Amino acid sequence: MKTRIKWKGNVSFLGESGSGHSVLMDGAPEAGGQNLGPRPMEMLLMGLGGCSTFDVVLILKKSRQDITDCVVEIEAERAAVDPKVFIHIHLHFIITGKNLSPLQVERAINLSSEKYCSASIMLKQAVKITHDFEIISS
Repeated sequence: MKTRIKWKGNVSFLGESGSGHSVLMDGAPEAGGQNLGPRPMEMLLMGLGGCSTFDVVLILKKSRQDITDCVVEIEAERAAVDPKVFIHIHLHFIITGKNLSPLQVERAINLSSEKYCSASIMLKQAVKITHDFEIISS
């Protein structure tokens, strides 16, 4: 896996993935940015959320759960001083579907967190990661 980051001026950077996609990252105006894209640390959280949600949806589908939507809302707390690393990340899954089993949803989230999501497993070696969920019937 490869990626390339190109400085675009001030505190703006273009991230190019090995799969041919790109995303512009930018800093806050108070840091010299123009707010043209997400911050790099926000991208890290989005990667975690994407990895986790990918697993949860796949596991629920394989478990024959009638899932129609999956959203994960992530909140993170950072250290007050440099380096402002994440010290706690919480993932709140909102799973929508018909006759969803809370046990299957919990199992899918735990499997992602403990076995399949590379991002989660890597980050939890340095950060406290918690999760919960709610089910919405459709």
